[in-house]
Amino acid sequence: MSATARSAASTSAESLLSPTLLAKLERLELVSRKIFRGRLKGERRSRRKGQSVEFADFRNYVPGDDLRFIDWNLYARLDKLFLKLFMEEEDLHFYTLIDASTSMGFGEPSKLHYAKQLAAALGFVGLCRADRVKIHILGSSRTKPAPVLRGRHSLWRMQEHLEDVEAEYNTPLAAGVKEFCLRNTGKGIVVLISDLMDKTGYQAALQMLLAQQMDVYVIHLLCPEELDPEIAGDLKLVDSEDGDIAEITVSRPLLDRYKQTLAAFINGARDYCSRRGLVYLLANTETPVETLVANYLRRRGLVR
Repeated sequence: MSATARSAASTSAESLLSPTLLAKLERLELVSRKIFRGRLKGERRSRRKGQSVEFADFRNYVPGDDLRFIDWNLYARLDKLFLKLFMEEEDLHFYTLIDASTSMGFGEPSKLHYAKQLAAALGFVGLCRADRVKIHILGSSRTKPAPVLRGRHSLWRMQEHLEDVEAEYNTPLAAGVKEFCLRNTGKGIVVLISDLMDKTGYQAALQMLLAQQMDVYVIHLLCPEELDPEIAGDLKLVDSEDGDIAEITVSRPLLDRYKQTLAAFINGARDYCSRRGLVYLLANTETPVETLVANYLRRRGLVR
């Protein structure tokens, strides 16, 4: 890439992640609730004991252990064989799945724009810790697969991948997740960012992610206009994904019924996730991305 193109990508990156936010994000790291064996050495501590340079503990020697790690000084004192254990560094696969269906284009700013900001923020945290980062656009017809990124110098490539994404892919959520699962077998953390508005349901998609044995986070993204609509009068509503039309007269009882239905939808998604060990978080696009990452996602255990 030319210097001019890199400069343009850097400027575009700042539209998603301000320099102030980048400075705060680089102090964080992604955390997995599970232990995954990586193929390369990364910059994170594993709970798994390995063979690096930082001592962790001892354990009794058993036949077949590597003799190089026997503590001979301890043997001389106790006449027993002990193996030295060390903290092993591991790299992590971090996937973000962005729902780019047309319903994600709703709101100001749009839910999709917020999803791209959030994906970029979490991706940058992973890049700073040498994790493998991949952002997958669900339903995208792009023939070129999403790049696997590593190292903070890949920020411009991550941004370049995100900048042209539009809310135009009306592939069912389950079909988009199935394609991701077939293409990606690495174990790690996967974050699904979606409004979960799919007439075929979201359950099949979440079940597929669960079957991958990954550490799954579901960020249910809604905008203020959906959470607390301020509308009145006679309206014609057009479904942005399939063109269905409904003519309604907005009244207080109708709005109350809408809010009850929305609450049931949200509680249903939360309960579905919690019963299956998936981490669920309802996110309002009014919440600054910095607050969502540093406060809410830290409390959920995704970052520290």
